[in-house]
Amino acid sequence: MLVKDFRFALPDELIARYPMPERDQSRLMVLDRCRQDMTEASFNEIGQWLKAGDLLVLNNTRVIPARLFGSKETGGRVEIFLLEQLEPQLWRCLLKASKPCRPGQLIRLPAGVAALVLERCGEQDWLVRFSGTDDFDGWLSQVGQMPIPPYLNRESEELDRERYQTVYAAEPGAVAAPTAGLHFTPRLLDRLRAQGIVTAAVTLHVGLGTFQPVRVDRVQDHVIHRERYGIPPETAAAVAAAKQRGSRVIAVGTTACRTLEYAATDAGTVTAGRGEADIFIYPGYRFKVVDALLTNFHLPESTLLMLVAAFGGTEFVLSAYREAVSRRFRFYSYGDAMLLV
Repeated sequence: MLVKDFRFALPDELIARYPMPERDQSRLMVLDRCRQDMTEASFNEIGQWLKAGDLLVLNNTRVIPARLFGSKETGGRVEIFLLEQLEPQLWRCLLKASKPCRPGQLIRLPAGVAALVLERCGEQDWLVRFSGTDDFDGWLSQVGQMPIPPYLNRESEELDRERYQTVYAAEPGAVAAPTAGLHFTPRLLDRLRAQGIVTAAVTLHVGLGTFQPVRVDRVQDHVIHRERYGIPPETAAAVAAAKQRGSRVIAVGTTACRTLEYAATDAGTVTAGRGEADIFIYPGYRFKVVDALLTNFHLPESTLLMLVAAFGGTEFVLSAYREAVSRRFRFYSYGDAMLLV
């Protein structure tokens, strides 16, 4: 299977650089895998395709304002991109500067905080220790910028602090949003629950690897990134109960989908717990837990598109993408949504 098989033409003007004024006013494309047909609707009409007893599994990770800007003692500007917190003041980071950083270098940051570069911990990653504040999280919330994706081709703005975050975000740790969930409002979720839809949460802290380009020719040769996840016992119980009553488990986003499938049992349930998920789902994969998938429109040749193709069928999904282009759907993180049933 070749990566180029997941290529499609996307006009630049269809990349959504800003969210819709209202979250649930995005457009929705519904793909029925059995009937092989497509239906277009508004996202706030999603309840038409859900049934009482269905279980919506939400990824409740919270995006941290991971971009920081400081200066070396020589005056050179440095961008620090937080990847993972290892200890209260110790982080794994990406560093970007006109001249490469080196171990022992001190970076001055706003409000008297400093970052000491310790050592490399990967091909691009550095260990960095921060000092100068007893409340790192509070300081970060004040000076950090939201890590909106680079393909938006703009700087982070104040609106991104709210809109590049789901309304149910609770567990800080992601450096990218689980974008399928961006369309939900509290009112819409309440309406769905009143309809008999059940909700449960998993946590998968989305990392930069989600957006890493696939640099091999064959899909099978790609090595997937690892991301921290958690499945609470009550969510595992909700999945088991849904399966027992014959209801669908609907993953809200590829991140929720990967979490559920990574922790899947042969019985079609999931095991509660925490760990690091590195499951790579591409066509040919047999889904054990997920019965329906809500997602956004993804980049060409991306692992996210491969997962969607695995769920819906490669030809059917790519034909839907071509149709989405012709109908002027909005793509990527702030774009429109697709529901595969």
